[in-house]
Amino acid sequence: MSMRSRPIITLLSDFGLKDSYVAEMKAVILSICPEAHIVDISHEIKKFDIKMGAFLLARAARFFPKGTVHVAVIDPGVGSERRSIIVETERGFYVGPDNGVLMLSAQMDGVKHVYLIKEQKYMLRRISKTFHGRDIFSPVAAYLASGIPPSEFGPEIFDPIMPNFAKPKVSGNLIEGEIIHIDDFGNIITNITHSDIESLGIKEGEILGVRLGYKDLKIKLCSAYSEVQINTPLTIIGSADFLEVSVNQGDASKFFGVKVGEKISIYKLVN
Repeated sequence: MSMRSRPIITLLSDFGLKDSYVAEMKAVILSICPEAHIVDISHEIKKFDIKMGAFLLARAARFFPKGTVHVAVIDPGVGSERRSIIVETERGFYVGPDNGVLMLSAQMDGVKHVYLIKEQKYMLRRISKTFHGRDIFSPVAAYLASGIPPSEFGPEIFDPIMPNFAKPKVSGNLIEGEIIHIDDFGNIITNITHSDIESLGIKEGEILGVRLGYKDLKIKLCSAYSEVQINTPLTIIGSADFLEVSVNQGDASKFFGVKVGEKISIYKLVN
C-alpha cells in the first residue's frame, strides 16, 4: 500500500461534538497508529441520515491524497446483522457499515475490492453493541493506515449494499436521478454528475428539460448564478461536481417545494 510518511485518516459521523465519541475514536486510532494525521470531514450529519453523510463524504474525499483512509459512521443498524466493510478503491480506502454510506464516494473513486471485516485481532478486545465506530472501524482504519493489506481483515464480498442514490439511471436522452442534499442556501443537489450530463451531449448555456415532482420545466444550464435574473431558477454543476437546481439569490427548495429523496429527471430538449 502506497502511503505518505504520515498516513491520513478522515472521520465523518452523526455523533456531534457535545459528547466524547469523536475523541474516543481518535484515541483508538492514535494508540495504534500514532503518526496518523486525522482530519474531521464533519460530525454534524443529521442523525441517522445516510444520504447526507454519503453526499458530504463524496464531496470531500476526492480532494484527499491517494492512500487516504476514510471512516464514515452513520450507523442506525449498529448492533444488528448489518456487515462492517472495507472498500478499496483506485484512490484509497473506505471503512464503515455496509448500509450505503460509503458507496457514493467509493464509486466515484472506482471500486476495486470490498472486504468483510471479520478478523477480531484488528478490533478492540471488548466490542460494544452501540459503538462500532470506536471498537471496530477506528482500529481497522488505524491498521490499514499502518500498512496492513485490506485482504487481511476478512474475505472479499461482491454484494455490498448499493443504495438507489449511489448512481442515477441513464437511458437514451433521459437521466433519472434523486435529490440527495439541500444546502443552507436552499440549493437542490442531485446525484447526477457532470459526466452524466455530458453523456447526453448537453453543454453549459443550453436549456434543459427538468422533471421535478409533477412539473416539466425548461431551465438553463448555467456556469454562474448571475446568468439569470434574481429569483429566477437555473441549473448548474456545483463545486461537488453534481448537478444542482438553484434560484439566483433565492431558496430553490422552497421555490419548488421539494425535499431530499424526491426524484428528478433531466432530458435533452429536441428542437
